[in-house]
Amino acid sequence: MQATVSRYDGENFSGTVLTDTGIELPFTVHAIANTPVRLLRIGQRVRIETTGSGASLAITKVDFATVL
Repeated sequence: MQATVSRYDGENFSGTVLTDTGIELPFTVHAIANTPVRLLRIGQRVRIETTGSGASLAITKVDFATVL
């Protein structure tokens, strides 16, 4: 799923994204571990992986969006 970074804290490597369906989801440093992500900026497009659904929807991975 793709999303847009809406908040990012470079000290804690955490923030929130806004999905293309309008859902705002938080992420922690664990979501960018083992990815090439070291810095994000507000408005940047990212690809996210999630787990759960509804109120338990959570981000498991944030990575750079790629154009195919």
